[in-house]
Amino acid sequence: MVAQLDQLLSSEQYWEPAAREQAASIFDERVVEIFYDGVGSTHVDFLAVRDQLMPLPNSADGYHHVMLIGTTGAGKTTVVRQILGTDPKTERFPSTSTAKTTVADTEIVLTDSDDYEVVVTFVGRDEIVDYLSENVSEAGLAIFRDRPRAEVLRRLLDHTNQRFRFSYVLGRSDISIPDDDDDNDVDVDDDDDEVETVGDIDLDRFGDVDMELTASVLRNAVDSIAALVSQHASSARATFGDTAGDELVADELIEEALDSELRGTETFHQLVDSLVEEIERRFTHLDAGELQRNRQGWPVSWKWATPDREEFIATVMRFSSNYAPLFGRLLTPLVNGMRVAGPFNSSWSESPPRLVLIDGEGLGHTPNSAATLSTDVAKRLEQVDSVLLVDNAAQPMQAAPVAALKSIAASGNGGKLFVLFTHLDQVKGDNLPTFSAREEHVLASVENVLSAIGDELGPFAERVLRQRVDGHRFFVGGIQEELDVGKKSGTRSISQLEALVAALCGDDDRGELGPIRPVYDRMNLSLAVAEAAKGFHGKWRGLLGIDFNPNAPKEHWARIKALSRRLAEGWQDEYDTLKPVADLRYELQLQVYLMLQRPVRWDNGDPTDEEKQRIIDEISNAISKGLFALTEQRVKEDARLAWQEAYAQRGTGSTFERARIIANDVYDRGAPIPSAVASPDQNSFLRAIAELVRDVAAEFELVLE
Repeated sequence: MVAQLDQLLSSEQYWEPAAREQAASIFDERVVEIFYDGVGSTHVDFLAVRDQLMPLPNSADGYHHVMLIGTTGAGKTTVVRQILGTDPKTERFPSTSTAKTTVADTEIVLTDSDDYEVVVTFVGRDEIVDYLSENVSEAGLAIFRDRPRAEVLRRLLDHTNQRFRFSYVLGRSDISIPDDDDDNDVDVDDDDDEVETVGDIDLDRFGDVDMELTASVLRNAVDSIAALVSQHASSARATFGDTAGDELVADELIEEALDSELRGTETFHQLVDSLVEEIERRFTHLDAGELQRNRQGWPVSWKWATPDREEFIATVMRFSSNYAPLFGRLLTPLVNGMRVAGPFNSSWSESPPRLVLIDGEGLGHTPNSAATLSTDVAKRLEQVDSVLLVDNAAQPMQAAPVAALKSIAASGNGGKLFVLFTHLDQVKGDNLPTFSAREEHVLASVENVLSAIGDELGPFAERVLRQRVDGHRFFVGGIQEELDVGKKSGTRSISQLEALVAALCGDDDRGELGPIRPVYDRMNLSLAVAEAAKGFHGKWRGLLGIDFNPNAPKEHWARIKALSRRLAEGWQDEYDTLKPVADLRYELQLQVYLMLQRPVRWDNGDPTDEEKQRIIDEISNAISKGLFALTEQRVKEDARLAWQEAYAQRGTGSTFERARIIANDVYDRGAPIPSAVASPDQNSFLRAIAELVRDVAAEFELVLE
């Protein structure tokens, strides 16, 4: 064992966490455990951690779970505020902003107890290190491009996807940062341009944070990065400056070479460690509650309870706020989930509704109509009782909520859908003098969306979505303020919110399935799988830059590399908008849903349209649940070594070689396009899906001919 440890220590090929699986196939498992302990990513089921510390009430307790989804800025969190009855001026919980604010799941239980309770789980240290490493690299590239020092600091602190804004934790130092479209960090309402204060904040409750020390750490970090870039930039230019006629390609090669050069130095990793230490120091100021740490000492969870509402909200701000004067004292970006329970209730409700509200990260603004729900969101969609789509009535429905509607329909969850249109007060025009006229104007836009979905997903998808929009839609305006019953608009919004809450608390009146069942042709399943695989490969060959796809243009090398690292280490199956596992699941889900709408015949009777809809939704939902494990296994777990090889590529041509490995060794093997010339990979792929469908068929007593 000692000899094996010496071999691991002397072989650089094993020093990356992604090489753990390769080492496990060669060395004693105890040696591997010792060597990689605390180095690689350790998967933690944070939802299970929160469940253990504060179990959520369920239907047996009379509660309904509601997941809110919608684009950033649509007003999801503002709707939550209204249902909770938190004051928009003095309490401002949960936090809102014109930019991406909710970046972690916030689960809120409305109770009739006396105490307010909270459980917070934190992002793992390895993930923090990963994002900080990307930030340091981005700061280095900014210096390489002669960008202003303020921009360098911003890139060092705030990740480009806006999820990890470490400036909330470390502050903005003494370097001013100019405002821009991505820097709307002040805690303002979704549709209110006026910055408001959050009462009198006692900074002492956040601990005696030495901001001068933090500012010094940040200044030294920027100086050290500048020195590193100065040291390595010339060699990167010399190596790749004249290797390509295409200036864009040359720049990309130089940037990747510089990134590899920087990451290969001890100084780079010392810089990251210093930032991690400064972040971890913020946890020392948690003097209340129970803080649990893992074996390496990194915080995993925090639990606390109090009967004092004011004290509770003021304390929870540390984990959820985005209020600029608190920058340098907040832990918000480090939180990956928060569960809150307490006697919250709105002024317009007699008693707290028995609801669990789940507010997650906004869907984002994307021009890509092929946007896909992440695996985590899709799994939550299966678990909840209702899905509340919150959309901005003042603008046409964007690609992300349209993609959400398609996923909801194709997964058989259309019966869970509720739609709330916000910002109705901003829908204005000479031809829209009344509330009814405004509503009709909004619905006319939705009509186009539903028709397009029907063209793509078939009549059953359009039918179920249209039924839900017709019978379970609500309109509100001005909800960023306390609603005034003395005003017609306020009264109307209150009545709509009351109706929404009553509908969300209602029971599912769907009965048992009758004896009527569809009969399907097995050959159609093979055709559906082939179409799904073609759609998946078409999109990803465009993203990887192997083929040209106007709907999926080539992604930057750094994003593909970041994706490969996450899948190589196994702690995520996506990176920002790059979601290979979710993309494959959706393509299969879509094609199977289309197949289910075209049975050979119906046995045991002639069903009504309602019966057909119910049966197809139930079958589709069962298959969709099975696709989670199948797609994760084939694209993530079974391809781990290929992902590791893709991430390990360095030097000349590494961008293209990484793309080739992902396309050929991951996607072609994990989700091959069935063809006349069979292969082991094709056979196993078709067999896995056929077994899933066969199991569902047996459960529902379906006939497959």
